[in-house]
Amino acid sequence: MKITAIKSVLINAEMRNWVIVQVFTDTPGLIGIGEASLEFQAQAVVGAIEDIGQLIVGNDPRDIERNWQSLYRHPFFKGGVVTMSAISGIDQALWDIKAKDLGVPLYQILGGRARDRVRMYDHLGGGDSDAVYNSDSEHSFGEKMRKSISDGFTAVKILAVPQSGAMPDREALQQAENLMGAAREAAGPDVDIMIDFHGRTSAPAAIAYAEIFAQFNPYFLEEVVSPDQLESLKSVRSKVKSPIAAGERWLSRFEFLPYLQAGLIDVAQPDVCHAGGITELRKIAALCETFGVSMAPHNPLGPVATMVNVHLGLSTSNFLIQEVMRADVPWRNEVFSGVPEIKDGYIYPPVAPGIGVEIEEIEASKHPFVSVKPVQWFHKDSSVADW
Repeated sequence: MKITAIKSVLINAEMRNWVIVQVFTDTPGLIGIGEASLEFQAQAVVGAIEDIGQLIVGNDPRDIERNWQSLYRHPFFKGGVVTMSAISGIDQALWDIKAKDLGVPLYQILGGRARDRVRMYDHLGGGDSDAVYNSDSEHSFGEKMRKSISDGFTAVKILAVPQSGAMPDREALQQAENLMGAAREAAGPDVDIMIDFHGRTSAPAAIAYAEIFAQFNPYFLEEVVSPDQLESLKSVRSKVKSPIAAGERWLSRFEFLPYLQAGLIDVAQPDVCHAGGITELRKIAALCETFGVSMAPHNPLGPVATMVNVHLGLSTSNFLIQEVMRADVPWRNEVFSGVPEIKDGYIYPPVAPGIGVEIEEIEASKHPFVSVKPVQWFHKDSSVADW
C-alpha cells in the first residue's frame, strides 16, 4: 500500500476554521482522515501540510512511526505550532488508515480498552464561543450550568477569570468569586467544575484567584500562568493546594518533561491537533504516567479531533476526562457523520473501523474558509493583554 496524495479541507466554524487532512492511498476507497485545526493560523497549517506531506508520499501509510519521524526530523527547522499541527493531522490520518485496513476501531490498535467508557466535560453553552468567552454575569453562568447538567454532564469547565493585570485587582477578584459562586450554586456539590485561567495571570494574581476559588472545591485549575513561565508556575505551585492542569500549548514530550520533573502539574492537557498527533500523545501519556500525572487532553476543536481523543481515552491507562465543544456550530453532524451521542456525560466505544468519523464534502463546501481575525484584548490602560 502506498500514499498517493495528502490534501486539506478548510471548514469555517465561526471563530475558527477546521483544518481536515485527507491522506489518499492506492487502495480504492481507503482514505485516512485527521484534524490539524489551529486558531487564526489555518492557512499556514495548510501550507505546512503541503510542504512536509511530500516527504511521505509514496510510503506505506501503515509504517506510522517511520513516517512520523520523517515528518518531524527531515525538515531542518523542527517544531513550532504550525509544523506540529501539520504533523498531527497527517499522523491521525495514518492511524485511521491502519485501523480501517484492519477493519477495527482505532482504539483496538492502540492497545484495546483500558476502560469501558470515556467521561466527557462540557463548556458553558455547550461550547458556543460567545457563551464560553463572553459570559460575564452570574445569571448567565448559573443558567448555562443548569443546562449542561440537564444534558447529562457531571463535569463542566468555566472561564471565570477576567482580564487581569500583573497584580491582583480587587474588582476582578470579586467578579471571579461571584461567577464561580453562581456556577457552584447552580451545579450543587457533586458536579466537578474546572476553572480555566487561560494563561492570563501573573503568579501573584493566580495565587489570589486560587485562594478565592478554593472554597468552591474546583476539580482543577487550568493554565494558571502563561505556558512559557516555568518559574512563575513554581511560585503558584508552592502556594496553591488545588490540582493544577497545563499543557495545551506544549508541543511535544520534550516540552512537558521539565514541568513533570519539577512536579508542577497534576493533569496534563496536550492537544492531539498540535502536539504531534496520536503518535506523540501516546508518548506524552506514557511519560506522564511515569510521574503519576493524569491525562485530560485539550480539545476545543472539531468532531474528528474529538473522536481521536475518545479512542485515546479508551486505550490510555492514566486518562482522566475529555473536553468537548458540542455546540460551537449547529451543523456539526451534517458535515461529519459517525460522531457518537454523549450519554449521561460519557461516550461509549464506537464500532466503526478507524476513527469512525467521515466528512460529508458537499455539506462541508457550504461552510468555506473565512479569514478570522485573531482576538485582541487590552488592559484598562490600553496595554496589550493575553487572550
